[in-house]
Amino acid sequence: MEHILIVDDEQDICKLVEKYAKFEGYEISSASNGIEAVEKCRETNYDIVIMDVMMPELDGFSAVSAIRKFSNVPVIMLSARGEEYDKIHGFELGIDDYVVKPFSPKELMMRVSAVLKRSKGLQSEEEIYTYKDLQINFKARTVSIAGERLTLSPKEYELLFYLVHNKGIALTRNQILSDVWGYDYFGFDRTLDTHIKLLRKSLGAYADCIVTVRGVGYRFEET
Repeated sequence: MEHILIVDDEQDICKLVEKYAKFEGYEISSASNGIEAVEKCRETNYDIVIMDVMMPELDGFSAVSAIRKFSNVPVIMLSARGEEYDKIHGFELGIDDYVVKPFSPKELMMRVSAVLKRSKGLQSEEEIYTYKDLQINFKARTVSIAGERLTLSPKEYELLFYLVHNKGIALTRNQILSDVWGYDYFGFDRTLDTHIKLLRKSLGAYADCIVTVRGVGYRFEET
């Protein structure tokens, strides 16, 4: 049974999400602010966190930033703010999805299911990929260059693993969004481009391995 942490200072929201999550068979814990959420994530290995943005004491963005220092637990952000800047900021921090209030509880549960499947389903028969001094360990979820381990967001890991698994293949934007973000992904158009930009920056000298295929999408190749 997957364990979800719901973080929101609005009790009505917590109760609504809890009701639908329990119906889907999830175990539920809750927190009313960001500080409590960080403490709970230190104590318990949750399968996914549903985090509100606007909360007292410590906001959701700051809480995710703190959690990312010790955990790659998947995070779905809830917010009444739907501005592109807020979404980009959330994805840069390493969240997995961004849901704008008011939302459909059924849709939220679909997103939870999709994120959980992605976080557990990125397995490969090939355990380690090596190209020059770039090494990717799929099962350990580590990426290193010249022996120095890179720090990537959970979504950067998933995106890189997906591109490498399909190296040499021109992947359409829709393919990547569907397979990495989920078939039911309803995010904004710049999500993929933003993550590609962040991933290239992280890869440094190997940024050129992620090739833009004009009018199609992206391809990973050994340049």
